[in-house]
Amino acid sequence: MKLTVSLLGESYSFRDLKQLFAKANEEKSGDMLAGIGAEHARERMAAKLVLADLTLADIRSHPLLPAEEDEVSRAIEEGVDEQAYERIRHWTVGELREQLLSRSAAGVQDIGKGLNSEMAAAAAKLMSNLDLIQAAAKCEVITCCNTVLGGRGRLGSRAQPNHPTDDPKGVKASIYEALSYGVGDAVIGINPVIDTTDNIIRLFHETMEVIRRWSVPTQNSVLAHVTTQMRAIEKGAPADLIFQSLAGTQSGNASFGIDLRLLEEADRLIKSAGTAKGENRWYFETGQGSELSAGAHHGIDQVTLESRCYGLAKRFKPYLLNTVVGFIGPEYLYDSKQVIRAGLEDHFMGKIQGLPMGVDVCYTNHMRADQNDMDNLAVLLAAAGVSFFIGVPMGDDCMLNYQSTSFHDIATVRELLHLQPGAEFAAWAESLGILQDGRLTALAGDPALFI
Repeated sequence: MKLTVSLLGESYSFRDLKQLFAKANEEKSGDMLAGIGAEHARERMAAKLVLADLTLADIRSHPLLPAEEDEVSRAIEEGVDEQAYERIRHWTVGELREQLLSRSAAGVQDIGKGLNSEMAAAAAKLMSNLDLIQAAAKCEVITCCNTVLGGRGRLGSRAQPNHPTDDPKGVKASIYEALSYGVGDAVIGINPVIDTTDNIIRLFHETMEVIRRWSVPTQNSVLAHVTTQMRAIEKGAPADLIFQSLAGTQSGNASFGIDLRLLEEADRLIKSAGTAKGENRWYFETGQGSELSAGAHHGIDQVTLESRCYGLAKRFKPYLLNTVVGFIGPEYLYDSKQVIRAGLEDHFMGKIQGLPMGVDVCYTNHMRADQNDMDNLAVLLAAAGVSFFIGVPMGDDCMLNYQSTSFHDIATVRELLHLQPGAEFAAWAESLGILQDGRLTALAGDPALFI
């Protein structure tokens, strides 16, 4: 395995794949903070040249974090389709990129089955933004909880009715406004302020009350810690989905208070005691940089770690997975250029591994980004076939204190690119007069419809 190259009269040598992957990554402030990023553009290009000539077998034979040391690595390896891998193991990473861009949608999805998470990350490092959009757009991922998510011509949405005190009136007002804009087909999901079992039970009941009263074809979720949700479900809370944030290493997940055994226990619980009708009952969230912030990155770059989150998530066949791309802050993604790049990388890496990827197109107020930048990213992701966006009132989450996509942003992107909500939800919205032929009517945006 050759890890050296000569470029413009200068020789570059990389210690191992871990260093090579980090140096080949597009510039990220998180990699620089960790002291592993390329020192300049020439070194980055040298690393990309070396990476392009490695075979997929080289990457699998030299894991960045060995399976005997990390349960996430073991889960990723167990998720590889060995027959699909054998057909492509001799390809170089450069050839993998070319095949992903030139093959049909069916061919691309077949390739994805044979990749592990590090291979998916390697391909992303060689791709331009347009490459990431083109390859991801070929990956159609369809899942079913109560309703179907994904499919050509569909753009789902999560209604995020957060409130600074979990006040039921404020939560319901936000849900009704979201529904009035045709938002909430993917999930009605609340980030609770108070993570107690009793409060989580109450929030599950409040969301389910709205869903049942208005016969909304969707699913509910309360984004508390998985153990709190488990206690709530065991006490009879009506939960369609169970939620948890993931990291790409075992030690990163330990910082979240989870491990593989706990996730498997939660999986059994939601399948036996959940209220959904379909088989896909997990909601996961991720985001570049969480492992570094926990001191659990093991010297691995944040793009590769993010891809490893998806390899772990794939084990549980989730209904939806959301990368909260700009939420962690400028320490990890410094400005809008880095956030846009990360959003496209995450979406591609998740989709190629067979996951129903949503992206929270978001930023924090201390980042060098603004709403125009997020508008750009939303349109790019919609063109790439993103499964869903987050919807919050006026694009401003009053509880989490960050900026995301608003209800009307999602409606605008749908109209611009001729996309619709999920089929069941679209039919429901048309029956109420909110939508007509897939477009918002004059009744849309008025939550009084539900009062």
